[in-house]
Amino acid sequence: MKSKLPNTETSIFAIMSGLANQQNAINLSQGFPDFAVSPELVDLIYQKMKEGKNQYAPMPGVLDLRISLAHKIEKLYQLKVNSETEITITAGATQALFTAITAFVGINDEAIIFEPAYDSYAPAVKLNGGIPKYISLESPHFKINWNEVKDLISDKTKMIIINTPNNPGGFVFEESDMKMLEEITRDTDIIVISDEVYEHIIFDGFVHQSALKYKDLYQRTIAVYSFGKTFHATGWKMGYVVAPEYLMVEFRKVHQFNVFCVNTPIQYALAEYLKDENNYLSLPKFYEQKRDFFVEKLGDSRFKVIPTHGTYFQLLDYAAISDKPEFEFAQWMTIEKGLASIPVSSFYHDKKNQQILRFAFPKEEETLTKAIEILSKV
Repeated sequence: MKSKLPNTETSIFAIMSGLANQQNAINLSQGFPDFAVSPELVDLIYQKMKEGKNQYAPMPGVLDLRISLAHKIEKLYQLKVNSETEITITAGATQALFTAITAFVGINDEAIIFEPAYDSYAPAVKLNGGIPKYISLESPHFKINWNEVKDLISDKTKMIIINTPNNPGGFVFEESDMKMLEEITRDTDIIVISDEVYEHIIFDGFVHQSALKYKDLYQRTIAVYSFGKTFHATGWKMGYVVAPEYLMVEFRKVHQFNVFCVNTPIQYALAEYLKDENNYLSLPKFYEQKRDFFVEKLGDSRFKVIPTHGTYFQLLDYAAISDKPEFEFAQWMTIEKGLASIPVSSFYHDKKNQQILRFAFPKEEETLTKAIEILSKV
């Protein structure tokens, strides 16, 4: 049998979480909270179940939820979208990304990916016969050289995939970045996938530069979002996409044969929960406090803190501690010190080693305190 992904290994998230469980280590590798989902939201889901909202939802998603999202989008990004034709509810962001890539990437089409990059982008491109073209960004600033992007674009370029705030880098696109992307793709057939799952987890006075804020850019964009990231419920696997109608038509052609529809009672519950904007507008302050707690307590450690302005991940440089490669050092930390992280080299196709680990901080203070105690003694 010939593999369609011959060089693809098991996800680093599965490997490190598995090792953490095996070693009974504190797991700051995979990005999931260890605190409770809103009791109000849980009660709403139960209520919808009791009301009988338990059968198939419409393929694009429950209309009440799409209407709530349209109101949210207009308020946040000053864009009026059609809830019938420009929003689709998905089984998490990863399904949304895979479906979007499948809908548009064909044999020998090229997709530009900025690294460090979430690990699902390139495999989805390859599975559809496409060719990933990588632009490598380096710590600590991860700045994009847009001239390099221009040089990489060819008549085979079908797609550019961006992620802001970025996982794992914690950097955010600025207005100048979005305007350059808008300019570069203007009058082309290039489609932009804008992975914005951490749109509400952004710090230090930065404002999320959604592709939806740029009307010309939006006409070529599929924007991807995650309810799981926003509402601390990653296990629900709920997300959504926003795109102009002509792109959404193609997206839904694949979506209907990929999952068709997603969890019905949760959709109805989210439709109501979103009506209180504080349920998502309070998130930046909530997570910034967690980041600050984690970083400030690391002041006496030998790790170098790399600034993170978004997401709930913190990068730490261990060059002053060890010359071990990242994966080896992450394994050693998990086995010998009882603390699991993710090597940032896993987010580069060539496993670029910069001696940096990624730690997830959406945790209770007790969990973070234990992790800090370990890090401070390394």
